[in-house]
Amino acid sequence: MEKSTMSRRKAPQNKTKPLNNIEIVTLAVYLLGGRSLHVDTEDVAKKANELAPGRFAWKKYPDQIDIHNIGKRLCDAKNLQRFKYLLGSFKEGWHLSKLGLRFCKKRAQDFKVRESTSEESPFDSAETLWQSRERTRMLGSSALELLKSKGEDAVTAQEAEAFFRIDDYIVGEARKRKVNRIVDIFKNDPELGDIVITLAKRVRER
Repeated sequence: MEKSTMSRRKAPQNKTKPLNNIEIVTLAVYLLGGRSLHVDTEDVAKKANELAPGRFAWKKYPDQIDIHNIGKRLCDAKNLQRFKYLLGSFKEGWHLSKLGLRFCKKRAQDFKVRESTSEESPFDSAETLWQSRERTRMLGSSALELLKSKGEDAVTAQEAEAFFRIDDYIVGEARKRKVNRIVDIFKNDPELGDIVITLAKRVRER
């Protein structure tokens, strides 16, 4: 009797619950650095297809990913009460909520998609790459050139917004979050520190 009971207890340990489509796109955002980055919908589509080949393909064209299907699942992961795994939008990109991050950390190992001895490394690499690209972009921006050559008043509101990759449609908390992130990362940069602080004041006021 004791042996039979032990067998029944051990059996569930070998079973892994399959992920539904909403969970797959959430995990894709996670793997693309979505705990600290805003991830583009097309990048999510590619990664989701790697995790579940064919799951998001067109029926008539099985070699092509249905981006509309991916978009619907991303919206569900953000809006459905049962999930609330994601934040963001098609325009802004997608990133994980606290609940989504907890879910992904728990399930990622089931897919063996990260090294258990180096949990941080995939995301640190993505963050480093993003920071390098952003720094290069901002150093070559028209806002920086104008501010250096003609002063702060020469920089238009639109040029200041472009410096932070925002526009009139990104408002409220989304605007503050994007601006604050740039400031937090680059405020001590020897070439960009004073620039990001100065221009941040301009775009926060709008």
